[in-house]
Amino acid sequence: MNPTQSNVLDAIQNRYSPYRFEPREVEDDKILACLEAARWAASSFNDQPWNWIVARRQDTVEFETMIDCLMEANQDWARQAGALLITVNRTTFRRNQKHNRVALHDLGQASAYLALQAAELGLQAHQMGGVNLSRLRQQYEIPQDHEPQTAIAIGYPDRSEPTSEQGKAWQARENSARQRLSLSEQTFVGKWGVPAEFVKRSEGKVS
Repeated sequence: MNPTQSNVLDAIQNRYSPYRFEPREVEDDKILACLEAARWAASSFNDQPWNWIVARRQDTVEFETMIDCLMEANQDWARQAGALLITVNRTTFRRNQKHNRVALHDLGQASAYLALQAAELGLQAHQMGGVNLSRLRQQYEIPQDHEPQTAIAIGYPDRSEPTSEQGKAWQARENSARQRLSLSEQTFVGKWGVPAEFVKRSEGKVS
């Protein structure tokens, strides 16, 4: 459970990025629920500039094709997941074809909704930037006004004790202390770098 400073949703406290998944399928209704959560993310002008390319574990050819589009360091652990997704953003607005400056913000927000829904369902989603962008574009014939960005592995986290050295190394990464910058390092008032007093008080930094 994540050491949050305030009371937050259980899904936020419980979310993490596993390196060990149970090597089994994820039910279609749970994948659909994650995608549905992402579909309802907010976006500038309600443009919804995101797409997902999905490969389920049981679709072995599609699954291995997507695995091959990941960087080598991600392939072994991601291969155990129940489903893989590639995230894609459209670079222009639908309504006027002008550049969408906040498309990546909106894609990230949709991805976060997806990850939190996964945690709520007893799954976990591990998002990764280690993908071969040119291979993704070629393999999936992604249009030029769209850009592939990241991959997401979704599955049931493996909580058993590992026996292999690699499994133990992955477990150690999962169990390492999780840290975030403090709110006073991230939240300013009046001008840049000045933390709000109420934030400092919450952290015990004001006498």
